[in-house]
Amino acid sequence: MNEWVTREEKPPVESDLLLDEQPEDEAADFMPRYEHFRYVADRKQSLLRIDKFLIDRMMNVSRNRIQLAAEAHCILVNGKPVKSNYRIKPLDVVSIVMSHPRYETEILPEDIPLDIVYEDEDLLVVNKPAGLVVHPGHGNYTGTLVNALAWYLREDPQFDPADPAVGLVHRIDKDTSGLLVIAKRPETKTGLGLQFFHKTARRQYTAMVWGILKDDGGRIEGNIGRDPHDRLQMAVFPDGEQGKPAVTHYRTRQRLGYVTLVECRLETGRTHQIRVHMKHIGHPVFNDARYGGDRILKGQPFSKYRQFVQRCFEVCPRQALHAQTLGFVHPATGRELFFDSELPADMRLLIDNWNQYVLNNRES
Repeated sequence: MNEWVTREEKPPVESDLLLDEQPEDEAADFMPRYEHFRYVADRKQSLLRIDKFLIDRMMNVSRNRIQLAAEAHCILVNGKPVKSNYRIKPLDVVSIVMSHPRYETEILPEDIPLDIVYEDEDLLVVNKPAGLVVHPGHGNYTGTLVNALAWYLREDPQFDPADPAVGLVHRIDKDTSGLLVIAKRPETKTGLGLQFFHKTARRQYTAMVWGILKDDGGRIEGNIGRDPHDRLQMAVFPDGEQGKPAVTHYRTRQRLGYVTLVECRLETGRTHQIRVHMKHIGHPVFNDARYGGDRILKGQPFSKYRQFVQRCFEVCPRQALHAQTLGFVHPATGRELFFDSELPADMRLLIDNWNQYVLNNRES
């Protein structure tokens, strides 16, 4: 048995296999919710029942439908479900959410170049560049990896990009680069999904983080869930009462002045896991705007140093995180496959800059 399997778990159903690793522009809850309408009450808003408030603003909707939506917990005020008799207060933020997107979008094939590192009749492995969204969603309905796959596999009669039984087995964020495996056949996706669920797939990332890690390696454990104060961020809940269990193993590769190059191995795959866990231990990923890594967190209070760091931000204008290795057992052949990708040019140049900084400061 693989050493990463630590406890007995029920095999997932097909719909569970992708829910842990959602890109940052999608919800990560067990049942994703999509905002259909959003209203902000005026500063001078008088107390008013929410069903009346919504009837005045929504066309072609009855009070009965609004009341049913409230009973289904689909009406939120300031992020929390309310009943139909809730009275609106000034500056309340009202959202109507559903378990499906407001607009169903057709996945159109687009001729977008793919860096394919392996392919057979059952699956393919691609090296995704930073900046490419993996799946169409809010604000990104075209130009995604899925659109590129729809074009590349357009002559495969068994591959339908809109069919959730095939396609992406796991996901990485838009501004994270690295390896992804795509299933061409339903049985392949099920087999790969089970490996990810049971933690037998191997995934290793390379990241540059702020600060000097004292230990040569370690283990970060803490449940990850949606930040109650900012729905675009995830947070660690150490007490285990919220979120989902998450474990990251890290190893220090190189200490470079005020940053550290680390390898991170995922035991689980939660949304933003490495980014959240590294921030949790006080070492945000370099230039990670969502988790505070785009500010100068360590170093000297001199203008020359600030200019140097700003140049580093420009050299690597995204979080310095790369999904470098990927390993799994081929569901059809039983053969172990392992893939390794080079660091992209922006991260290599970033490392070179910090190496030069360390060298210059030693000489002075």
